[in-house]
Amino acid sequence: MTSVARSRLPAGLLVSVRSAAEAEEAVAGGAAIIDVKEPLRGPLGRADADATVAIAAAVAGHAAWTIACGELADGAHVIAAHVTTIFGRLAAAGLPAPAAIKAGPAGLSVGQWQPAYERLVGLLAGRVELVAVAYADWLAAAAPEPDRLIAAAADAGAATILIDTFDKSAGGLFDAAEGDAVGEWVAAARAAGLDVALAGRLSGGDLPAIAAVGARIAGVRSAACDGGRMGRVGRRNVAKLVGTLSDAGPATSQSSPRSFPEEFSP
Repeated sequence: MTSVARSRLPAGLLVSVRSAAEAEEAVAGGAAIIDVKEPLRGPLGRADADATVAIAAAVAGHAAWTIACGELADGAHVIAAHVTTIFGRLAAAGLPAPAAIKAGPAGLSVGQWQPAYERLVGLLAGRVELVAVAYADWLAAAAPEPDRLIAAAADAGAATILIDTFDKSAGGLFDAAEGDAVGEWVAAARAAGLDVALAGRLSGGDLPAIAAVGARIAGVRSAACDGGRMGRVGRRNVAKLVGTLSDAGPATSQSSPRSFPEEFSP
């Protein structure tokens, strides 16, 4: 089992943003986590370093923040180089490091995913949490089935797993998963000692179900935007979602103690 540095993410609403202006709106609306992502580049699209650092400055310690880094199939060294650049610029600017980064499993078998995950953890020197990701529409992503990836993530020493959707033009998370699959995946992940985040075109109406199955984090973009996924995040949308999640139950509405990772030194 690989050992990683674990910076425990706070429970609550994660909002994916693509600019500093959107980050300010998400913070003002009460988001617990600001996630840097460029949706034009895929479900976990990697944003440019300039945009990432600008978002970090806008968040400025008001919330935890994370970085989407594309797919593990892009190459551990490619992702590590991107993260190294960002951490260096954050340190130069005196800005806090992200609480976690994540990369998806598209195009990999479970036997390929685990060594790729462990390789990236090693390249990051254990200084930032690497969130494991499973896709509910795993066939569309040519990725491992979520239950198999959950087991592999626990074996690899992951602290958190995100269950998301790969095809953002299709239905949401509960459309991609059959029957009670989402609840079963969450239960399996929690039994394996993993914290769980759920995402995938979630609407406000999905949030009570997210809380009910025991996920700690609910991730959104489209529902937080005026104009859908490629629109702009608005604080009123975020505040409404935060309120809905808070009303749904304690699992995703209570912050937990966390420590931000130390400054990254490649």
